[in-house]
Amino acid sequence: MTDRNDANAAPVLTVRGLKKRIGGRDIIHGLSFDVYGGEVFGFLGPNGSGKTTTIRMLVDLIRPTEGQVLYDGKDIRREHDEALSKVGCIVENPEMYPYMSGWENLEHFAAMLPGVGAERIAEVAALVGLDTRIHDKVKTYSLGMRQRLGIAQALLGRPKLLILDEPTNGLDPQGIKELRVFIRGLAEQGVSVFVSSHLLSEIELMCDRVGILSKGRLLAVDRVDKLLARSTETVLWTASPAERALALLLEAGEAKLDEAGTVSVRMAREEAARWNRKLLDAGVEVHGIEIRQPALEDLFLELTEGDAID
Repeated sequence: MTDRNDANAAPVLTVRGLKKRIGGRDIIHGLSFDVYGGEVFGFLGPNGSGKTTTIRMLVDLIRPTEGQVLYDGKDIRREHDEALSKVGCIVENPEMYPYMSGWENLEHFAAMLPGVGAERIAEVAALVGLDTRIHDKVKTYSLGMRQRLGIAQALLGRPKLLILDEPTNGLDPQGIKELRVFIRGLAEQGVSVFVSSHLLSEIELMCDRVGILSKGRLLAVDRVDKLLARSTETVLWTASPAERALALLLEAGEAKLDEAGTVSVRMAREEAARWNRKLLDAGVEVHGIEIRQPALEDLFLELTEGDAID
């Protein structure tokens, strides 16, 4: 994955000070971030953190209380149609007509777009891997196929930015993997993708940069590798007696003993040799030491102080 956050590049999407107040209560608190050309930007947060509300404001389905949303420098409030003309979006589940074929569904949406005909419909059907099933009725499609048909519909107008709200919901592991590969392929073709998710592992694998949202607040926005560099490594100790090892390693920092008898400690790898010596000097037998690289889950828990993500 490449670093698309070039200070000299013009962002495809600019969000500044976005707020939403409902019933006198602020639920979205001044979000600001950019999405650049050809990058996959992950919008990560637990269910109920405000991801869908934010996306609805990004595409003008609901009005923000404060703030600004610009596409290619065009404000969606002042230049609505022009600003959104190169944006494709799926909010929650894509709505399709089940008793029509995939092709007929795409024809229906294409009729609303200037210059989109049969050639483009065939092109997007092939792009999402539905060309062999596009003339079958949608009611015969799997959930993964319906998701891909929804993405095909969002791509009809050749958008520069594709916004996907929880696109992996309900997909099996193979479907999630296929979607990840597809989204990365779009980015390689120059399409920017804004994807919201509560799946930490998928965001880590899929995205160039990520914004971490919790209770309507952005806690961090950066490249995935830079965010991970902020999180401390974990050292796993296989030792006996394990309870004695845990008691000693608690002096090093946050330590836990799991059901398998492994003690995990948040510490830099450079500290492992010193603590290994302390364990040996205390009569603890060390059978194995493993360094585990930090994952996005570790960082998320650090930033949100343990806020659950399902």
